[in-house]
Amino acid sequence: MERTVRLTTTGFYDVHVPAGTGRGKRLPVLIALHGYGGTKESVMALARRIAGADCVVAALQGPHQMMNRRRGQPPRPGFGWGTMHNAEANQRLHHDFVRAVLADLGRHALADPSRAFLLGFSQSVALNYRFAFTYPNTVRGVVAVCGGIPGDWETSRRYRRSATHVLHLSGTKDPFYPLERVRTYRAALEKRARSV
Repeated sequence: MERTVRLTTTGFYDVHVPAGTGRGKRLPVLIALHGYGGTKESVMALARRIAGADCVVAALQGPHQMMNRRRGQPPRPGFGWGTMHNAEANQRLHHDFVRAVLADLGRHALADPSRAFLLGFSQSVALNYRFAFTYPNTVRGVVAVCGGIPGDWETSRRYRRSATHVLHLSGTKDPFYPLERVRTYRAALEKRARSV
């Protein structure tokens, strides 16, 4: 018999506040999530290039640690956002993490949580879509890079229309999300997003 208990865990994230930003000037925030095996440092580098000088960047680290092994190199830690096992618990943890970061940034006057955007790469893309359309109008936009829409996008009642804008980017040669598959996403996302 399997049972569950709710645990409190610690979420790690890095924040970049642009130079010259003083207290009281609350900038928009880009919350960036890495892909499977990534780190908060790797996604911070990408997110800062995207965000520019007038945006706070918060780079979150996935809660599931693993070791990345490459031939001829020492193993290095990487992180993921979830596993196939207990997907609901992983989704809830992601939602709680993003909401806690928005609250933390607002509480410390580091950014304006009402002007938040989500950036996801690969594994985190579907999680960000789940968040944006489970909590409508919480984020202004979602930038999705090389990832997919949730598997239950068409069937779940939890996803609702939102004023959220979506920019979904895909590579021309992606073994996980080939263009034939991704081309269907626009129509699916337009059912709930303000623009795609």
